[in-house]
Amino acid sequence: MSNDFFKNEVLVHSTALMQYAYKFTKNEEDAEDLVQNTLVKVFRNRTKFQNGTNILGWVYTIMRNTFINECRRNSLLQKFATHNKSTQELGTYSVSNNGERIFVKSEIEVALNSLPEKYYQAFMMYFEGYKYHEIAEYLNIPEGTVKTRIHMARKTLQKKLKGYKYFN
Repeated sequence: MSNDFFKNEVLVHSTALMQYAYKFTKNEEDAEDLVQNTLVKVFRNRTKFQNGTNILGWVYTIMRNTFINECRRNSLLQKFATHNKSTQELGTYSVSNNGERIFVKSEIEVALNSLPEKYYQAFMMYFEGYKYHEIAEYLNIPEGTVKTRIHMARKTLQKKLKGYKYFN
């Protein structure tokens, strides 16, 4: 799919995409964000679209999956925030100033960048909300290999970031 095809076939449906996104979010700003995230994924995966099929249906499916993945991620973040709040009340793991946050962020980035590329790519796609089978298709590897790579990335990150462990 060329960039012209993207402009002429996908972007012409922006009004319909906004309406569909609004059905999920019930909020105009969130709907705009959902459309933008969807269009990024559509553009990133444009080579996977098969000409002659329903492009709007394909984009709608990507939007629905993006919304569902965001809901799952927000649910996990809410659980983490609840746990993190209780830990901060104990004063054990709280980060109290911007300098410390920058330091922690840089350590996480170093740990992520130290992962072997095959683990990093699978882990980051999973973190972004892709499902195992989607990652397997994209990387052209078996689903079991994807699960193993994500598991190995997690274990490596746990070892490298053990000083920041929140859960027992």
